[in-house]
Amino acid sequence: MKDPKASSTYAFRAAILHSLGNPTERGLEDSYAYFDDGILVVADGHVIRVGDAKDILPTLDDAVSLTTFENKLITPGFIDTHIHYPQTGMIAAYGEQLLDWLNNYTFPEEKRFKDVDYARKVAVQFLDELARNGTTSALVFGTVHKESVDVFFQEAEKRNLRMIAGKVLMDRNAPEDLTDTPESGYADSKALIEKWHNKGRLHYAVTPRFAPTSTSEQLSLAGKLLQEYPDVYLHTHLSENPSEIAWVNELFPDSKNYLDVYDHHGLLSSRSIFAHGVHLCEGECQRLSDTGSAIAFCPTSNLFLGSGLFPLNKMEAKGIKVGMGTDVGAGTSFSLLQTMSEAYKVMQLQGEKLHPLKSLYQATLGGAKALSIDEHVGNFEAGKEADFVVLDLHATQLMKFRMEHTHSLEDQLFVLMTLGDDRAVAHTYSYGHCVYSKTS
Repeated sequence: MKDPKASSTYAFRAAILHSLGNPTERGLEDSYAYFDDGILVVADGHVIRVGDAKDILPTLDDAVSLTTFENKLITPGFIDTHIHYPQTGMIAAYGEQLLDWLNNYTFPEEKRFKDVDYARKVAVQFLDELARNGTTSALVFGTVHKESVDVFFQEAEKRNLRMIAGKVLMDRNAPEDLTDTPESGYADSKALIEKWHNKGRLHYAVTPRFAPTSTSEQLSLAGKLLQEYPDVYLHTHLSENPSEIAWVNELFPDSKNYLDVYDHHGLLSSRSIFAHGVHLCEGECQRLSDTGSAIAFCPTSNLFLGSGLFPLNKMEAKGIKVGMGTDVGAGTSFSLLQTMSEAYKVMQLQGEKLHPLKSLYQATLGGAKALSIDEHVGNFEAGKEADFVVLDLHATQLMKFRMEHTHSLEDQLFVLMTLGDDRAVAHTYSYGHCVYSKTS
């Protein structure tokens, strides 16, 4: 394979697929563009052009570096709208539901992130796993330790990734050595915002863990940060588990519901992303829609922890933005391909279907819209950043055999989602440069 750095403009040839909009709104036929033999032209980290090879090849200058991928599909890089980098080392922890899982597994592991060297080691492993799975953008939880987020941003900056992350705010109902105070959480977050927000492709998210672990005073200061820095994000959890919801009702008896706790403290906006939202009432759904807030649909973790089935169609009927999240480490895979497979099953259990083109939208352009980064990434519109993944349609013997029996794009895509995982990722490109190549 030629080194694309050898030319200022370079091109990639393979089957190419990207979303143009939400299939629910535009209809399937108008929601995507597919080129069976396509070319993606990239320069200076941005998409110049995408289309049929027969149309683009005659226009390419001889100096352009052209890389051809056989039996491959190029799609936009995957966008993970909810994931915890400090939980990389405890993925696949057995046998608990949410609250016990936090106490028995999550908190003990997160204590280790006071050690900067350990935090850096995990950050490197985490970013390697994202690349190995074709994920080029993510909304990421750190720990309560300021240093854990500083290290994460350092490592993401080296790779020129579009990442959003934040220090956890947690001043009660957690181990003493994992809590901050309203004042220290505010000060640490402010310092990290000043250092990292909008530096290159990096952004900051104010990150209360969830309502039970923050006092009203801390949530008020989180709201103050959002007022002081209107373009930072808010990232937290919402209505994941019935026991969690009951706990919130006990802790905040004056609030109408779980979402109202956040709303009361000024935490809802078009840059607010709430993970899960499995058990929302009509009023909560309407308020999310009215404020332009988004939900991260996390099927693997919802199934793993027994939290419930996310009502995707209900959320979209309310006009709520929805992205897809792996939620590692309650989620069981870094792969958004596997996450799409589990999302299909979640919908099946509710008597509803999830079309593979809709799944691709949720994992790419839909995720970008949920994170308000769709002006930069999410599809191959000219001028967008060249984040993309090269998927091997013959990654395993079973996939190769099954692909020989497909008869449509939708069938191929569904096989890729159902049987695919990190083995299907041949190459991952961020800002036009390769950040991962499969070696075998």
